[in-house]
Amino acid sequence: MPVVLREAWATLVPDMTGRHGPLPPLMLALTVLTGLVDAFSYLLLGKVFVANMTGNVVFCGFGAAGAPGFSLVASTVALGAFAAGALAGGIVVRRARTHRGRQLQHALLVETAFVAAAMVVTLTSGEPYTGAARFTLIALLGLGLGVQNAASRALAVPDLTTTVLTLTITGVVADSRLAKGPGRRAGPRILSVVAMLAGGLAGAVAVLNGHPTLPLLITVLFLVFATTAAIRFARSDAPWTRPLVTA
Repeated sequence: MPVVLREAWATLVPDMTGRHGPLPPLMLALTVLTGLVDAFSYLLLGKVFVANMTGNVVFCGFGAAGAPGFSLVASTVALGAFAAGALAGGIVVRRARTHRGRQLQHALLVETAFVAAAMVVTLTSGEPYTGAARFTLIALLGLGLGVQNAASRALAVPDLTTTVLTLTITGVVADSRLAKGPGRRAGPRILSVVAMLAGGLAGAVAVLNGHPTLPLLITVLFLVFATTAAIRFARSDAPWTRPLVTA
């Protein structure tokens, strides 16, 4: 079996006694959710991301220049909410810094609350999402994804950041045998890209076919499932639960 397939399989069906235990497939699931949520926000909230902040920084520049269709205010709100969520996530994961399972559990509970609140807003306000409803959705989703990214950073599963793919794609190519590199880690990196693509595709299909709340509904269901799994993992004392760093 080619190395890339073995690596991909080990990511999807990890060794539970390994350094990262069950975390890799959970990180992939969160990557899918990132694509779903960003599809919702970009297509329905006016060309703004709530997870991928690199795009929002560029959009702030577009908005400041007066480019049509881009809002400096919306992108700034997304950036601020994401930063606040990352702050909250940092506080949450540090309270459980001696156990990675509990770090994940606490972060997912907070993220689920924010995304569920956003889904309630979509159901009560109705489409199109304008005015206060629009900015409330941007803020709630930005907060939730900020928490997720803080947790992802603390858990530090290699090549599975759940959002940023620029370095992931660079690693696939720059470290390949074609570039005279070691040719390792391509499996999880490619899976991460595919997961984001799948989430974005599913979210866009739902929105474009008249189901605007479906991406958030799927996201909440996935988060509930992931949180349930994390609660179980929080009781484990397996080697993977020990923190990579103690800071």
